[in-house]
Amino acid sequence: MAIDIDISGMTCASCVVRVEKALKAVPGVRDASVNLATERAAVQGEGLDLQAILAAVEQAGYAARPTGTARVETARRMPAWWPVAAAALLSLPLITPMLLAPFGVDWMLPGWLQLLLATPVQFWLGARFYRAGWKALRAGAGNMDLLVAIGTSAAYFLSLWQLLNAGGHGHLYFESAAVVITLVLLGKWLEGRAKHQTVAAIRALEALRPAEAIVRRDGRDTVIALDALRAGDLMVVRPGERVPADGRVVEGASHLDESLLTGESLPVAKGAGERVTGGAVNGEGLLLVEATAVGADSMLARIIRMVEDAQAAKAPIQRLVDKVSAVFVPVVLLISLITLLAWGLATGDWQQALLNAVAVQVIACPCALGLATPTGIMVGTGAAARHGILIKDAEALETAHALTMVVFDKTGTLTEGRPRVLALEGDDPARLLALAAAVQQGSAHPLARAVTELAVARDVAAAAASESAALPGRGVRARVDGATVWLGNRRLLDEIGAGAALPPALVKAAERHEADGRTVSWLAREHNGGIVVEGVLAFGDQLKATSRAAIARLRDLGVDSMMLSGDNEGSARAVAQALGLTRWVAQVQPQDKADVVRGLMTEGRTVGMVGDGINDAPALAAAHVGIAMAGGTDVALHTAGVTLMRGDPLLVADAIDISDRTWRKIRQNLVWAFVYNVVGIPVAALGLLNPVLAGAAMALSSVSVVTNALLLRRWQPAPRPAPDTISTQPQGAHTMYELTVEDMSCGHCVGRVTKSVQALDKDAKVEVDLPTKKVKIDSSADIDRIAEAIVAAGYPVTAKSA
Repeated sequence: MAIDIDISGMTCASCVVRVEKALKAVPGVRDASVNLATERAAVQGEGLDLQAILAAVEQAGYAARPTGTARVETARRMPAWWPVAAAALLSLPLITPMLLAPFGVDWMLPGWLQLLLATPVQFWLGARFYRAGWKALRAGAGNMDLLVAIGTSAAYFLSLWQLLNAGGHGHLYFESAAVVITLVLLGKWLEGRAKHQTVAAIRALEALRPAEAIVRRDGRDTVIALDALRAGDLMVVRPGERVPADGRVVEGASHLDESLLTGESLPVAKGAGERVTGGAVNGEGLLLVEATAVGADSMLARIIRMVEDAQAAKAPIQRLVDKVSAVFVPVVLLISLITLLAWGLATGDWQQALLNAVAVQVIACPCALGLATPTGIMVGTGAAARHGILIKDAEALETAHALTMVVFDKTGTLTEGRPRVLALEGDDPARLLALAAAVQQGSAHPLARAVTELAVARDVAAAAASESAALPGRGVRARVDGATVWLGNRRLLDEIGAGAALPPALVKAAERHEADGRTVSWLAREHNGGIVVEGVLAFGDQLKATSRAAIARLRDLGVDSMMLSGDNEGSARAVAQALGLTRWVAQVQPQDKADVVRGLMTEGRTVGMVGDGINDAPALAAAHVGIAMAGGTDVALHTAGVTLMRGDPLLVADAIDISDRTWRKIRQNLVWAFVYNVVGIPVAALGLLNPVLAGAAMALSSVSVVTNALLLRRWQPAPRPAPDTISTQPQGAHTMYELTVEDMSCGHCVGRVTKSVQALDKDAKVEVDLPTKKVKIDSSADIDRIAEAIVAAGYPVTAKSA
């Protein structure tokens, strides 16, 4: 059982430690993790009592409410920066003499005027520090607010004592107290603004949810609130509108922009029967969509939940920070006391001793320690999510940068996961394809679908077939144009008496394809009382366009790659060689994949496993980092620590890259936070820093940590190289593509577009419809390279589909 709560009032890492301690003391709580940046706590256990959890947090001195409930706030009449501005205006006259002193101007405000200016800053604008510090004291702990309250109070009351007892002739330190409070308020305001930016990724995802949906009921279109939408409702999605929820297209065709969900920059063609994701923007067509998943079950809601969980999670390195934070404030107060006594007893100047002690308290900054790790995680996971990489937990983020071996499952990860006709061997490939399509009509077999798809792409009409019959383990038979046609393996040819005298050229071609691990089907037909072998069809699982580039990119990052496949040795070897892999394991059973991963781990490797199916789940769980491809099974997605929203293998290297960059930012932040305190506190204790400069340094430390983390927002995935058409698009397998190309206006434009395509594939057929801007292309080149060539010719490609 798990409960998430929002907590307000935390200001530093010490607050986090105190809240966690209070939560873990509640009966039934097994574990509690508090995140300062998100101001959220995740509580796990059995038989949890929400009211007891909220009461524990409130007793520790903080406000709490269940996550997802509305925050009760009074109407804000003034902007958030007004306390900073008010404190600055009141403090400026106090610090002006200090600013003028280097120029030889000796001027000072009367003591009573200094008191009037400093008092509202101390007790009105600085009241938040007293309230939070008092709550911490009541809970038997300390925090940053307590340090600020004690330090500034010491300077204020010392000045007040001097004013009342020395007639204002002694040195007054009202400016130190007021300016320190002003600088801390400024730092907190800047920190709050920066923290607000760290959750920009979640806000962008939440903005994808439309507030309303149009549903068709009893033939009428009705506008309803999104919360009222139910699975099974027919949603009407007009051009330019967002899809309200996940569903299946019942009627219509259009292009959907899914860039914020998947990172895919070009719109994706959708038609009847195809699935759509809630949050995608509809293009030019009207769609009627049946809702299949709504509310918390939708893909968008699951993505948001995964990002929130990752941002709220605590990285293992944070445990060290928590241990330091638990004793930070007491140690600082002890050092401050030692500084006071040492300076006072050694010099007899108790005023200077008090100022040095105040500087120690003011410069100490547990805030920077508390923010160093969570801000890095929040911005890093947010940047990754914007580009289609969902990191489910902080441990995966922290581990991914150290991977030394990535193991890929072949099918659906490095390959498309569905067979295609890769070659037609025969005297008349078009007739061969027409006969094969005729025989396979009505079959749901994957090879039959591959034949039908190629026939449709090449606009080859299949003749009518009759007396179709499946021949288990051998192939299929049907009558076409009055003659029997067979399509199947070599055993089928032997059975019908056609295997004894096969054309040598076809035998050689078949042997070549089989050596490459492809499935070979022979087509034969009756002719003049005998049987004639017409040709051979070679089937294979086509490599993804970016697979080879992904392996090369991992190699450049210093990460080795390995492939696991359940296919035969020949098929696995052919794929591995095409990808440039030197390590692969063929004929691996699903239950053995996890053993392979564990074996690599015993070699001292840090292993990442990439898969997409149920049979990959044990290996994903066994690896140091499991990476699941979207489009795979829910089991794989739940098991993995990282989910790639597009089936692009290059995203694996991108996930490692963002992990490395995030980890570096976290280390930089932690080093800065520790060094700042280790250096700053002794400098203040030695009397080399006055309270005003100490306050400025303390404010700067927190802001610098958050700002450094925000630099991760600029992260972009590596540029995509041109796909390798040799390894991914075997010769002879043409595909029909349709692209939407803008800015074409005349025959010259058509000529330039055609020329750019035929520069890649001289045999490509290009048909351009200027009014609709549609370009149909029949080519063996990859669609991404075709789109790049057209763009390079000066014509933007706004949509593409195969």
